[in-house]
Amino acid sequence: MELFGTAGIRGDARERVTPGLALSVGRALGAEIREQGGEELVVSRDGRTTGTALVAAVEAGASSAGVTVHRVGQLPTPGLAFASRGRFGLQVTASHNPPADNGLKLFVDGEEFDGEAEGRIEDRVEQGVAPATWAEWGRTYDGSPLVDYRQAVVDYALGHGEPLSGQTVVVDCGNGMAALATPQVLRALGSHVVTLNGNVDGHFPGRPSKPTPETLGDLMAFVAAAEDDVLGIAHDGDADRIVIVDGDGEVVHEDTVLAVLAEHYVRTSDVADPVVVTTPNASGRIDERVEEAGGRVERIHLGALHEGIASVRESDGDVVFAGEPWKHIHTAFGPWIDGVASAAVLSVLVADRGLDALRAPVNERPYRKVSVECPDDAKAPAMTTLGATLPETFPEATVETEYGVRLAFDDGSWTLVRPSGTEPYVRVYAESETVDDLVETVVGLVEESVADATAQ
Repeated sequence: MELFGTAGIRGDARERVTPGLALSVGRALGAEIREQGGEELVVSRDGRTTGTALVAAVEAGASSAGVTVHRVGQLPTPGLAFASRGRFGLQVTASHNPPADNGLKLFVDGEEFDGEAEGRIEDRVEQGVAPATWAEWGRTYDGSPLVDYRQAVVDYALGHGEPLSGQTVVVDCGNGMAALATPQVLRALGSHVVTLNGNVDGHFPGRPSKPTPETLGDLMAFVAAAEDDVLGIAHDGDADRIVIVDGDGEVVHEDTVLAVLAEHYVRTSDVADPVVVTTPNASGRIDERVEEAGGRVERIHLGALHEGIASVRESDGDVVFAGEPWKHIHTAFGPWIDGVASAAVLSVLVADRGLDALRAPVNERPYRKVSVECPDDAKAPAMTTLGATLPETFPEATVETEYGVRLAFDDGSWTLVRPSGTEPYVRVYAESETVDDLVETVVGLVEESVADATAQ
């Protein structure tokens, strides 16, 4: 049984993430909690219409396994992670997926379950878990950590700069959970906040839940038309992702946002070996800014920032920041991905220096991402072939094969080829002043390898 992807369990609420599955996962998680010596589970959901039924099923499963369940209503996923400190947590959310989908994301002590823990839950679900004896069934309590979470974000952001003093920020909440946190946090910091799609609605009537240049037209137009220079912020459905829009109404590349935050955290750290953890598809501009600031970058595969942080700490490194495109872990605040904290910290930095000044040192080379269709059973043989043909084609490149095939060139250009873990594609990423030529050559090699693998 394979339930978990790179961000929990997700899928159609009628066919995959059903109340029956939620009941089984809740009971399996309850058994896991008791085996680990825990007693409590905090459960929350985003605004999707199917969330109420799924939360009820999770609660029933966990309670029947002998665990006390704390129902905390609707929260951003980072708010649920905040509430799971010192105990276990489960968020019912499908993040940026379409409204018919839902999902289950598991936490312990503020941190997402790692692959090993997810594997234990999968095993328990597959084998089945008997209910605890009737006298051991857990109780259920209501409450919300939302006010405490928002205040914690405010206090953390003020450690990175002065109050915002009336700076205008336009926040597109996307009818999602950000509506309960980001505007309130920014107002508490002193900002003048304008909200778009600021009501929670699981149908996502304002725009699709995934914030992209194609879906953020209203925000981009609003910011561009503003008389003053304002900052635009957009979130996905559960507020763990963030997108930044500049004063011209253009989306700032997600890797530039990563580079700005990474440099800030390295420059302001007081540790001997400041480390930034990111993913193989992240831009070389991050490495450049981190190294300039006196730190170093370590990479881990997509969806595994927590594993990367743990690995660095095991070797006595100090992780001051971790992030992959659109997702950031502010390690001094907590071990979870937090788009609300990113909104607060970035707003403080922009108010202090201006977005243009923050971006100025970042070398924003042209960047492209291409998906090449590939059946799942052809991915492994295609990648084996590419492990040979890519280095042969680019003998001048430095090659890394831990997370796909990544080629780095002396001029700062790079390309990464990796199989998708969730869709029938091989992904090609490239960054170069001559990115079109690089992509054309690499995609050609990928297409040949996929064709050969499919024909076998």
